[in-house]
Amino acid sequence: MLAVVCPGQGSQSPGMLAPWLEIPGVADDLDRLARAAEIDLVAHGTTSDADTIRDTAVAQPLIVSASLVALRAILDGRRAADVVDVTAGHSVGEFAAAAVAGVFDDAGAVGLVAARARFMADAAGLETTGMSAVVGGTPHEVLAAIDAAGLFPANVNSAGQVVAAGSPEGLARLAADPPAKARVIPLQVAGAFHTPFMQPALDAFAPVARDWPAQDPQTTFLSNADGASYASIDTQDAGGEHGSSTDVLRRLTDQIVAPVRWDLCQDMLLTLGVTAVLELAPGGVLTGLARRALPGVETLAVKSPQDIDAARDLVARHSTPTTAESPDLLEEDLT
Repeated sequence: MLAVVCPGQGSQSPGMLAPWLEIPGVADDLDRLARAAEIDLVAHGTTSDADTIRDTAVAQPLIVSASLVALRAILDGRRAADVVDVTAGHSVGEFAAAAVAGVFDDAGAVGLVAARARFMADAAGLETTGMSAVVGGTPHEVLAAIDAAGLFPANVNSAGQVVAAGSPEGLARLAADPPAKARVIPLQVAGAFHTPFMQPALDAFAPVARDWPAQDPQTTFLSNADGASYASIDTQDAGGEHGSSTDVLRRLTDQIVAPVRWDLCQDMLLTLGVTAVLELAPGGVLTGLARRALPGVETLAVKSPQDIDAARDLVARHSTPTTAESPDLLEEDLT
C-alpha cells in the first residue's frame, strides 16, 4: 500500500526548481501555477536567495508547486487516485495532498494556498512571535514545559519532536529551562503558526476557502487535525466514498490556528497497513520522521528529477492496483 506525503514550510531551498525546469513541459506548468499564485514561481525557485523564499507568502505556494510538479512528473499522465492509496501533507503540505486526492486541480491548490500564505504573513506581522523545535525528552514533560513557558505545541511531529510557538519571551524561557534530555532549537520562521496568534489569518481565509472550487476526495486523505481519514469524519455534509470536500475546506481553514498532529497521521499510516511512503519534492523531512516512526515501511524522498525513476519503481511495487486508469489527467490538472 502506497502513501504519498507532502512536505511543509521550511523544506524549501534556493534553486530547488531549477532541475525540474529541464523536463519538457514543466516551464509551462509552472507558468500556469504562477498565475494562480500571483507570484513569480520560476524566479523564486531558481534565483531567489534563502531569505527571500523564507517569506511565508513565497514559501508556501513555492513548496506546494514543487510537490505537484514532482507528482505529475512521476505519474507521467496517470491519475493520482489510480496509484496512490493514501495521502497526507504536513501543514501547508496538506494543500498539495488535497490535490493528490483530487480535491483541487493543481492550479486551484496553489491559488488557495497563496491566499492562505498572504493572510498568514499579514497575521505574523501584527506581533513578534516565533517557533522552536524541542527534540528529545519525554512527551508529557515536553508538553508541560511548553505550557509552563506560556507557549503552544504548534507541531507534534513524533514522540521526540515537538515544535513550540509563541512570544519571544516564552521561547527564551523554554530555552533557558528545557525539558530533561531535550534540546531547544530556534526555527527561522516568521511567526507562531498553528496557534491562536494566527486568528486574523483564519478570519480572512475562511470566506475565501468556503467558496473555493473543490471536489470530494478520490482516495484516502488524512487530516492534520487528528490523523483521521476524511472518510471517517462524522459530519452532516454528504460526501463520496473518501469524504466530503466541504469537510476538507473546513479543516484546512481551522488548521491555521490548530496544532499539526503529524504523529497521529503516522499512526494512521501504520493502522492502514501502508508499506511504502513516497515524499514529494522538496522531500526529506517527512521520510526522516517515517524511518523512525514506521518500522518496516520503505521510504523514498523525491529531491530532484534524478529520483523519478526510483519513485516510479516504488509506485509500481507498492501501489494497490485499480481497475481504471486515466492517462490524460496531467493537462487537466494544470489548467
